[in-house]
Amino acid sequence: MTSNANVPYLPDDLMTPAEVAAAFRVDAKTVTRWAKRGKLKAVMTLGGHRRYRVADVRAALAGVQP
Repeated sequence: MTSNANVPYLPDDLMTPAEVAAAFRVDAKTVTRWAKRGKLKAVMTLGGHRRYRVADVRAALAGVQP
């Protein structure tokens, strides 16, 4: 069996709010607020949870000023 730990995300893969928060170094609630304000697109799961497309997160990260 192979591990998926080193496999890069595919463009349609989804990230949890915690994963996005770690990428931006903010709290997960901040990511949720961004989604509510339309600053970051979210996909709603059948269970009502937000998920974020990797491509959208990468695009947002590229626009962040250090």
